[in-house]
Amino acid sequence: MIHLLQSVELAADSASAVPPVKEITKNIAEGNVRWDQVISQLIDWSLDAGKHILVAVIVYVIGHYLIKLLNYLLSRFLERRKIEISVQTFVKSFVGILLQVLLIITVVSALGVNTTSFAALLASFGVAIGMALSGNLQNFAGGIIILFLKPYKVGDWVEAQGTAGTVQAIQIFHTILLTADGKLIYVPNGAMSSGTITNYTLTPSRRVEWVIGIEYGEDVEKARQVVLDILKSDERVAKDPAPMVALSELNNSSVDMTIRCWTPNETYWDVMFETREKIYNAFNAAGIGFPFPQVTVHQAKA
Repeated sequence: MIHLLQSVELAADSASAVPPVKEITKNIAEGNVRWDQVISQLIDWSLDAGKHILVAVIVYVIGHYLIKLLNYLLSRFLERRKIEISVQTFVKSFVGILLQVLLIITVVSALGVNTTSFAALLASFGVAIGMALSGNLQNFAGGIIILFLKPYKVGDWVEAQGTAGTVQAIQIFHTILLTADGKLIYVPNGAMSSGTITNYTLTPSRRVEWVIGIEYGEDVEKARQVVLDILKSDERVAKDPAPMVALSELNNSSVDMTIRCWTPNETYWDVMFETREKIYNAFNAAGIGFPFPQVTVHQAKA
């Protein structure tokens, strides 16, 4: 019985909202019991606890309504700003969780519980989780940076961390890329936000470049005119800036010509492959020879 009373007294010490309990247990332990006073103190304690509970319920109801109102206002704000759907859901989820945590702390405080130790326990728990998930937290922060700074978005063709592909999704911890050969690559957001990213979709057009070699002795001007006729007849090739064909290098077995033109992003690969084939067929029709490695052997006379 004494041990039970001591346990009750210790519990009373930790709960500042119920101070009469300590006094009651002390009187019972000492044998100084006046049941009319005990009943009176219990009634006072019940009224005090009921008051705290009532205040906590009111705080919860009002807080719940305010959270719904703030979430609604935040949603309207993001929609008016025409923020991307992925960013909207990320922000609303994060703010909603934060507000719920604040509401729980407020309700606990309204119950009369000392929130100082509660906050310290919560902070210690957060530190432990942070240390265990430091890598994921870095990726989480990287995801926030990507969503707000927008170095790329869903649908862009990017190259980063040694991988190139179309952005399929920007998740909390990873960015999903679909490569040209149909593979899904999960790249951590921490690396994506801190590394070099090449975005091929942000600009409306891209420059296409070929290096074509012809044989020594061929007419360079003739070859240039054949290529320019091909490019000028293609509606996908921009007129401004105009296509360029220049002799770029004299190699061991070939005279190299660099060809450049601009085309919209969506036709880049078609122009790249189809124009190369057109140049090959046109050079053959015009009698312009393509080089191949040659070795000249000089034989000494006996």
